[in-house]
Amino acid sequence: MPINAQINKNLIIPVKDSKWWKEAVVYQIYPRSFKDSNGDGVGDLKGIISKLDYVQNLGIDAVWLNPIYASPNDDNGYDISNYREIMPDFGTMEDFDLLLQELHKRGIKLIMDLVVNHSSDEHEWFLQSKSSRDNPYRDYYHWWPAEKGKPHYRWSWFDVNSDAWKYDPTTDSYYLHYFSEKQPDLNWENPKLRNDVYDIMKFWLDKGIDGFRMDAFQFISKDTSFPELPKEIVDKPAEIIKYYGNGPRLHEYIKEMNREVLSKYDMMTVAEGAGSSPVEAMKFVDPERKELDIAYHFESVEIGRHLNDFGLVKYKEIFSSYDTEFKDKGWLAIFLANHDQPRMVSKFGNDSNEFREISSKMLSTFILTMRGTSFYYQGDELGMINPRFNSIDEYRDLETCNKYISLKNKGGDLESFLEAQKQTARDNSRTPFQWDTTTNSGFTSGKPWLKVNPNFEVINAEAQEINPKSVLNYFRKLIQLRKQNPVLVYGRYSLLDRENPNVYSYTRELNGKKLLILLNFTDKIADYNLNLDLGNYKIILSNYNDYKKLENSLLRPYEAMIIALD
Repeated sequence: MPINAQINKNLIIPVKDSKWWKEAVVYQIYPRSFKDSNGDGVGDLKGIISKLDYVQNLGIDAVWLNPIYASPNDDNGYDISNYREIMPDFGTMEDFDLLLQELHKRGIKLIMDLVVNHSSDEHEWFLQSKSSRDNPYRDYYHWWPAEKGKPHYRWSWFDVNSDAWKYDPTTDSYYLHYFSEKQPDLNWENPKLRNDVYDIMKFWLDKGIDGFRMDAFQFISKDTSFPELPKEIVDKPAEIIKYYGNGPRLHEYIKEMNREVLSKYDMMTVAEGAGSSPVEAMKFVDPERKELDIAYHFESVEIGRHLNDFGLVKYKEIFSSYDTEFKDKGWLAIFLANHDQPRMVSKFGNDSNEFREISSKMLSTFILTMRGTSFYYQGDELGMINPRFNSIDEYRDLETCNKYISLKNKGGDLESFLEAQKQTARDNSRTPFQWDTTTNSGFTSGKPWLKVNPNFEVINAEAQEINPKSVLNYFRKLIQLRKQNPVLVYGRYSLLDRENPNVYSYTRELNGKKLLILLNFTDKIADYNLNLDLGNYKIILSNYNDYKKLENSLLRPYEAMIIALD
């Protein structure tokens, strides 16, 4: 039976604060890897449609769908050649219309990626733009005439040489690409470009979609004089991101977008990479500013290869500092994984046979008990883990492949690079969804575009469906609990035992109801000190199946508890 428990509207929640997108659990579907319907090895829209009963039975409220637009697929669909067409790999517009209809029939909303920091170099805008210097589309992109000399260096994430300027001989000019050379950056200084983007947004919203996740949106505004980069940030991607973001007219553009499009629809918007601090993030989602809805910041996932690289105390500080800024207004996304990150369990938990399931459940408990909208990546509800590919030939991601080429050209240590990629590469999260124990785990009858993780015979949805103690069924219980307890959506967050390096503990409180959450982030028994009167407490959910009561202020490895307090 689907889990459709809804928040009790009789509880006192300020009307101005109550929004469907605050209460939602968002499930991210990476279409290329979810389900293939025609045997070509690539997931598609018909494949998603065939699995919508599974999606509904998770209890989620909205699907975030990665790009399905027409694309030459240099960066897995994030290089768009036509914003109003569907990539043939994924199907047709008729397939999309049916998907939207079937989602809405099940009470599930659809959020799409809006990728407008850049387009594909095969988009008609760019083909026109590069054809001559006086073409009407010339100013849809950032060009630098060669007679002015080569422009000051700009970092590119996906370029083999990490150089964001690409020389084009047709007009003897350089064009800017923060990402792949096949992803030229759009020039938001041009009002005609902005109006065309707004028309694209209206096209999809008029079809009935429910919102956009704004990809790389913090980069759309640029200082078009392109001054020299500060020396201390060159070749430091984390610092580059801060320098590239929050350009001089960024919030002006977002306000205009809100006036022209967003304010006219019942929808939600998610700002990827919203600012480099809680104060900056708030500027995107402060309701009084009339910009966007949900801030999706990266500080909590940019911690290196594993949580141990960073430390739990610092991790708690990040979430708590954002909550402090957002406690009275604005709204956050809570997530641990997506298509650009390794698997949640492999990065923040423990993917060994001994601890994979229990740590996966603990991490899911964290995502679904924090204040903010829960974003959950496909396959994490099964406890899927990194595949740990041994050869560069097994990777498909542009970022990994180009870094390998660059390192090889420099005579670097390729063996160490590949070892690191087993933990950090984006393809770690993109392996096909593990449905069952049949060939290719039921993902495709053909050759999968990316190798299926060989552990699919152990980790798959079919086996977990019938196991009441599975990671999957625990995830469903968490969603049901969240929907039945508005305190987990709107309740005040208070951090406890701040300096504890092993246990993350906090309370959520609303209208006299108080819940305590205890999370052991280690593979050892860990103690905690709450300095809190528990009264007649009741443990309402735990990831261990034999829990009865709190014992001596100790938690077992990766133990998670949700406790109701008087």
